[in-house]
Amino acid sequence: MVVIHYTGMESCAAALGRLCDPAAAVSAHYLIAEDGTTWSLVPEAARAWHAGAGAWGSVDDVNSRSIGIELANTGAHPFPEPQMRVLEALLREVMRRWSVPPERVIGHADMAPARKADPGPRFDWRRLARGGLSVWPEAREAQMPLAGSLTRIGYPPAPQAARLRAFRDRFRPWAQGPEDATDRTLAADLAFRFPAL
Repeated sequence: MVVIHYTGMESCAAALGRLCDPAAAVSAHYLIAEDGTTWSLVPEAARAWHAGAGAWGSVDDVNSRSIGIELANTGAHPFPEPQMRVLEALLREVMRRWSVPPERVIGHADMAPARKADPGPRFDWRRLARGGLSVWPEAREAQMPLAGSLTRIGYPPAPQAARLRAFRDRFRPWAQGPEDATDRTLAADLAFRFPAL
């Protein structure tokens, strides 16, 4: 599994300092700056402390089963083109080395929706999906209850509003208000094609 994060810090230098500080008790396998500069901070075969509490499908120790990629971004601005290009190249390599399918590339908010929001609504998941590096839903006629679809996709137990926000930030960042038929059809498509359980 690969988990994508944003640093949420004012600068890449500050994020690098924190990720390299043993007292911070946080780490990631990679950090990618806005200009595409990349730091390999933890060997891929080693556990990094990037995910924290949360789950994805039947995986409840995400740190032990994932590669963590931090993107220098406050969450308040789009992810620059050089950073996205480097991320795509890195994802291709990681997915090939570890046989990670596109449905196992997730965001931090996906596995911890009540606690985290990154990489947030400005992250271009559709771009990754077009390159085979993630998934994207297709509209279907069939609907299922949203709660059941989200669980089948892999979202862990959390307040339904938090799960809906995480789902929408990734697949419908423009949507607002209570869940609707579009949420249900898109989630049902993912649940049917890519069940995590």
